[in-house]
Amino acid sequence: MAGRLLEEDPELAYEHTLAASRRGGRVAVVREAVGIAAYHAGKYADALRELRTHRRISGSDYNLPLIADSLRALGRPEKAIELAQSEESANLEAAVKVEMQIVAAGAFGDLGKLDEALAELESLEQLNFNRAFSFSPRLFTAYADLLSAAGRPEDAKRWNEQVEVAERALGIEQETESFIMDLAPEMDEEEEAPRAKDLIDPVEDETEVEDEVSDQDDETEAAEEAATGIDEEDGLSEVAESGTEGEPAESEDESSK
Repeated sequence: MAGRLLEEDPELAYEHTLAASRRGGRVAVVREAVGIAAYHAGKYADALRELRTHRRISGSDYNLPLIADSLRALGRPEKAIELAQSEESANLEAAVKVEMQIVAAGAFGDLGKLDEALAELESLEQLNFNRAFSFSPRLFTAYADLLSAAGRPEDAKRWNEQVEVAERALGIEQETESFIMDLAPEMDEEEEAPRAKDLIDPVEDETEVEDEVSDQDDETEAAEEAATGIDEEDGLSEVAESGTEGEPAESEDESSK
């Protein structure tokens, strides 16, 4: 639920993850979800705390770029650069390392060190005008912004135009997925409909089952009152009782159809 809300309503997604954390606050994936939602909602202090907690619990460095960017957003670009240059960041997988260097370049830019910022991105072999990776739109955009800030508008324009080329090549529409949305398949519009059904059906089924059980209870009581001690009627009563237990399963099958 929270994952599907990240792009549409980050604040509501954050509230959902907070509710989950009250029930499973010591579960690593819960703390990660809270941190990611907080990051998207612009609550960077909360994001920093939760993502650090997730890292401590899980031992995973996967979210280091988000931690660094949260530091940057909190006015601590030096700390973001320090984290980006750490041994842990050096051992990140390629795609995550690119994201970290994008953050580091932004931090250098925050400090007015445009040459260092440009060098940070230009050191990446993935900064290739003719190739598109999943992160290329973000990388190209970051590079174009730095070129513009460095007084190179023509170069910036070329790279901004290449962002659209990369998005088309990757099959990305106008909105580009953010770094944390590796769960993109779960966010596809095609999957939203069945998910909504999954969320709604159990509630409807529960109501229907309760009604059916109530009806069966009434019928059973009536049968018991009318019972005359004949074996055949006792048999009918037993069938009714066993049917009462079986009805929910039949209702569940029907609803699943």
